[in-house]
Amino acid sequence: MAQDTLYERLGGHDGIRAVVDDFYDRLVADDSLGPFFEGADVSELRRTQTDFLCEAAGGPETYDATPVREAHIDVPFTPEHIERAVELLYRSLEEFDVPDEDADAVVEAVAAYEEELLASPDGDD
Repeated sequence: MAQDTLYERLGGHDGIRAVVDDFYDRLVADDSLGPFFEGADVSELRRTQTDFLCEAAGGPETYDATPVREAHIDVPFTPEHIERAVELLYRSLEEFDVPDEDADAVVEAVAAYEEELLASPDGDD
């Protein structure tokens, strides 16, 4: 029987969690992105990102954390930071042999929040 939803094709909660764990390992180790995670509760970030991607992929989990804009408003991300994070996310998806079409769908779910990720407290977004 074919796996109908992106959630199922990604391996459900456990498959998505594995990708998220790999992704956060890459983020934290990255020279340009790692500093953003100093002092952060990375285990909580992994949990909320897993819930976010599970919900976006059609799973039963729901993202119940701080809204994306509010959570990132004081983080000085640039478009280059977002591009680098997307590159690392693709690498994590590739590590788990996620087909290109499904990897694109995952990245699109995250990319839909680019404006919120780049928002600044002074409103110059």
